[in-house]
Amino acid sequence: MTRKRHGRPAHHWRRDVVELAALFTAVAVADAVANFVGHGPDGPELLLVSAVILAATAGFHTWWARRHTHAPPGGEGSDTGTRPSPTKDEAGHRAARRAGTTAEATAEATPEAPGATTPESSGATADPHGAPTALWRMRTTVRDQPGSLAALCTALAHDRVDILSLQTHPLAEGTVDEFLLRAPAALPASDLTRTVSRAGGSGTWIERADAHDLVDAPTRILGLATRTALDAAELPLALRQLLGRCTIRSLPATPGRAEGAGAGPASEESAPVEGALEGTVLRLRAPEGGVITVERPYLPFTPTEFARARALVELDTRLGPRIPRGQDVLTLPEGSDITVSRADTGDLRAARAMHDRCSQRTLGMRYHGPVNDADRYLNHLLSPRFGRTLAARTASGRVVGLGHLLWDGDETEIALLVEDEWQRRGIGGELLGRLVTMAIEAGCESVYAVTQSSNTGMVAAMRGLNLPLDFQIEEGTLVITARLDATPVSSHLPYDSRQ
Repeated sequence: MTRKRHGRPAHHWRRDVVELAALFTAVAVADAVANFVGHGPDGPELLLVSAVILAATAGFHTWWARRHTHAPPGGEGSDTGTRPSPTKDEAGHRAARRAGTTAEATAEATPEAPGATTPESSGATADPHGAPTALWRMRTTVRDQPGSLAALCTALAHDRVDILSLQTHPLAEGTVDEFLLRAPAALPASDLTRTVSRAGGSGTWIERADAHDLVDAPTRILGLATRTALDAAELPLALRQLLGRCTIRSLPATPGRAEGAGAGPASEESAPVEGALEGTVLRLRAPEGGVITVERPYLPFTPTEFARARALVELDTRLGPRIPRGQDVLTLPEGSDITVSRADTGDLRAARAMHDRCSQRTLGMRYHGPVNDADRYLNHLLSPRFGRTLAARTASGRVVGLGHLLWDGDETEIALLVEDEWQRRGIGGELLGRLVTMAIEAGCESVYAVTQSSNTGMVAAMRGLNLPLDFQIEEGTLVITARLDATPVSSHLPYDSRQ
């Protein structure tokens, strides 16, 4: 080591002298050994024996190194830093932590053919050993302390339950954990909830899942945001897919309370600007100033779900009114061309003009009430907040037919109105087929139409869907319900076609 003295390096002459003495000593020893070997009687034999010993030592060292390179580390006192092999319970915890990524990679690596039915689509799968399994969605509340989640995962591992994904919803006291599980098909839901309860879970809720639940939460939320950004009518559907089975209602703004809604408590007609979370009810300020009410009686909402729903509504509010602007051009049997495209409140004047051209009988079959009030319904029907509307237009741009797909709580209603002069030309069937296709894409299980029993045109159009139908007649009013779990109708959506 070289020190500095008065800012200049200081060299030690004693160390240099010692190094020179060592060098001279080494030279003297080497010369003595060379003289002994070269001039002694057994010099060559000594050199040969030394070479053999060195070669044998090198060979033994090589053999020993190859044999013990991959040996496991020693006892607990080993300082190699290598972790011991995981136990069965530790392996279950590690599998739970990496399950979300594995499930996503599996879903992306095995694309399904359109219309194909896989075991996962019905909730039944098979484990690596070939035993049948079932998919479950489960929520439970655990204590917010170290080890609580590990105890729950260990209990599930003992029942051969695989954790495919996990989401956590922090609360003021405790944490709500949401699992996607793959369990043996022979294991009933009651045994699962009993296992979770013994491991410290409380308020457990469970239901069957399918392959769509394998998509991880960030991917699903981004997809819903994209759909909402493209079409304002997607907001109720996006909220329903985000929050699960729930009832969504849109209430108009109450005059005189829209400005002061943020000062008082939330009610059925109002909601604070930041929204309100009330257990199993969410109240959000609608983009047009009304209130969006989301109810889920069987499961309280968490602050995380409330934040996600509010962010989706805020996105819709910032983007403003919008609908896809694609259109289809259809040629009728007599040779006339019409276009089918989406409509909204911007088409209110054209829709009212079509009302004026319709007969009293046609309007009465459509609205089942006073014909003079028909114009008052249009603003609600054309709003993307309450559903989707398709308009059939002539080459000159005149609206001659309207088809509505309306979100009615947990159910979906379809309605048609075709101008008298353009009836019996297939326009109603074309609009109806596209509306049903939209309902299938939205995940609706059924659609219903309300009309009069004498409306043979609507009955014929519904039968033309080739879907299972249910007819209910009460006091001259006919309700036709079509189940959408059968083969869907083949109809193109206007925004999927060429411009």
